[in-house]
Amino acid sequence: MRKVQTILLSTLTLLCGVNYNAYCQDQISLDSSVSQLSAKVQALEEESRSHRSGDSHFMVVGLMTFGYVNDQNKAGGVTTTTNSLADADHFEFSPMLLWRQSNKVLLEFEPSFTGNSLGVNWADVSYFAAPGLIIRAGYFVLPFGIYNKRLAAGWINKIAGDPIGISSMPPSSDFGVEVEGGLPMGNMKWSYDVSLTNGMQLLPDGTIQSVGVTDNNNNRTVTGRLALLPFSNSSLEVGISGMFGNVGDANSVFKNASTNMYAVDLSYVKRIKKFLFNVKGQYNMINISKQDYTNPTDSTQTFSFTNTTTALFAQVSARPAFLKNKILKNFELAFRYANYITPDNSAWQQNVNETDIGICYWTSWRSVLKFTYEIINTNVNDNPAIGVTVASTTDNKFYLQFSTEF
Repeated sequence: MRKVQTILLSTLTLLCGVNYNAYCQDQISLDSSVSQLSAKVQALEEESRSHRSGDSHFMVVGLMTFGYVNDQNKAGGVTTTTNSLADADHFEFSPMLLWRQSNKVLLEFEPSFTGNSLGVNWADVSYFAAPGLIIRAGYFVLPFGIYNKRLAAGWINKIAGDPIGISSMPPSSDFGVEVEGGLPMGNMKWSYDVSLTNGMQLLPDGTIQSVGVTDNNNNRTVTGRLALLPFSNSSLEVGISGMFGNVGDANSVFKNASTNMYAVDLSYVKRIKKFLFNVKGQYNMINISKQDYTNPTDSTQTFSFTNTTTALFAQVSARPAFLKNKILKNFELAFRYANYITPDNSAWQQNVNETDIGICYWTSWRSVLKFTYEIINTNVNDNPAIGVTVASTTDNKFYLQFSTEF
């Protein structure tokens, strides 16, 4: 009997050992599988994080403006009529390429085709450093006033053309670095926008132009705008701008020439009963330090003048946006006045008055059909001292224009 018990015990021990070894082997195999699966999951998580939606994104947007222009120019008793379906000043196709590398980095590039040439509106990289702080570098629109940076796009502008003098003087874009942002101030808000750029170049006749990617001297131009939004609903914004820098070529007769420019602007949106009223305005003053310029009729002589240029525009529009009628609520009536005065006694002196009245029909919030009638009166005083005689002119223009943002 004892022998039988011994045999049974030995058999049971052997079976338990075999089962235990099998269990250990299964456990080792399971642990290995879990470890491999965990490594694969971790790798997938890393890959998912590196390609998470929104971290890297490419987008194409932009704008398109196309229309018909009839221009009747009266000068010296002679009237000249021209017609255009796509003139360079009022036709534009500008796709904007946006690449967001991460939540903090945005690259922008906007080429522009205007019918006769292909240019670039801006090409820059922006770094969103913190709430209320954006750092930008490249080729961008200068923070001088509000028109060029906020209102010039065809689908935003309620009048078919640009206000005389405001959009082109001073030059609107430059190469450099920029810092902008805004912060709350109690129930109010304020914003800032400051840039450091290559600046402008003074020409022999006293006009200025953008210097481009290569600076013409060892100085930089500082441009800045400060704005206050005093109401909690941000319906009113008042801004002031300044631009300061050297505009003379190094080692030239204009090497000490400098400029100081100022601008004030206003934007106000108000609902009155069924109408939405929109008021915009800007005033520019450009001062160039006193210089001696080459006489355009005799290069051996020089002459001088106070080189101050002013430009302004004021615009108001009304839209019955709160009517129930789905057709009437899309119409908007707009009126704009602009004035551009160049320096007295210069070879390019003139006093230009522009009056525009237009009707807009909004097919959507970003697409508009515009009818604009424009009158431009250019008054030129003769300058006998330099032998300049130019006739005053009147332009009557009719626009039919469609603009959209895509």
